[in-house]
Amino acid sequence: MNIFGVGLPEVTVILILALLIFGPKKLPELGKQLGKTLKSLKKASNEFQNEIDQVMNEPEKEDLPLNPQNNVKNELDQINKEIQDKDLSKSDNDD
Repeated sequence: MNIFGVGLPEVTVILILALLIFGPKKLPELGKQLGKTLKSLKKASNEFQNEIDQVMNEPEKEDLPLNPQNNVKNELDQINKEIQDKDLSKSDNDD
């Protein structure tokens, strides 16, 4: 068992010292508060990471077309118009 580079013997010594300093009645209360603190720190860290991910992904969303079907249709219409313009210019040159 290795937590933050601290092995089992070190954890045992720390727990015994905490028991001697705070006493058996206060120790569970301190453990509970420590757990709540760690939980809130983890929650804050996750929220911060989610905000960073959201900001990092925003430019990618702006680059993507809003409606790909409309963009394809617009491109096809533009190509058809160019073809018709070329056909008209050919027929004008043939006359």
